[in-house]
Amino acid sequence: MENGAARTAPAVIVAIDGPSGTGKSSTSKAVASQLGLSYLDTGAQYRAITWWMVNNGIDLTDPAAIADAAGKAEIVSGTDPANPTISVDGVDVAGPIRTQEVTSKVSAVSAVPEVRARITELQRSLAAEAERGIVVEGRDIGTTVLPDADLKIFLTASPEARAARRSGELKGADVQATREALLKRDAADSSRKTSPLAKADDAVEVDTSDLTLQQVIECVVTLVGEKRAAK
Repeated sequence: MENGAARTAPAVIVAIDGPSGTGKSSTSKAVASQLGLSYLDTGAQYRAITWWMVNNGIDLTDPAAIADAAGKAEIVSGTDPANPTISVDGVDVAGPIRTQEVTSKVSAVSAVPEVRARITELQRSLAAEAERGIVVEGRDIGTTVLPDADLKIFLTASPEARAARRSGELKGADVQATREALLKRDAADSSRKTSPLAKADDAVEVDTSDLTLQQVIECVVTLVGEKRAAK
């Protein structure tokens, strides 16, 4: 019965934005799984195009070179929340895109307007194809990619909480160094001219500093339920 009810529920597009270490990915995946929605990690797409450029020797200090290469890689994102996949030119890059080398270069690549235009187009087409709806996580989803999303959520957390989470993910990384790296990336992502990291005017802000992951998931699921009921 439950499946039937879920099938008849109106499709809903949920945008979840916020900086690294706020619990964005874990929350987005869990919410999508629970509600039977597709899931898209847009950060993985920017990491994928960055990985391709590193591998192909593109000069990442030269925005014109990055712009010229923006359309060359074929990026395919699988949107099953239980098994989100990402491939570039047919190669599974889920592991390689998480390396420190890619992480340190992704802001520079993401700042180039041609790269953002290419990836944004990809994201919009995936959202349009999601029959039952989709949870899309990133940094500019509610403001730029899907400004008409049914529900926009902006996750925040204190720098300390974010660094502790992220260094836990990075297996014993130095929390202070992690905090500095996060703040540096925030500054780069918030100050870029094209689609900066920003909270949409109509987004619901959720501070996850003192919440468990389960509490954040429940909060978002409740918000989605309210939106569906109003549709």
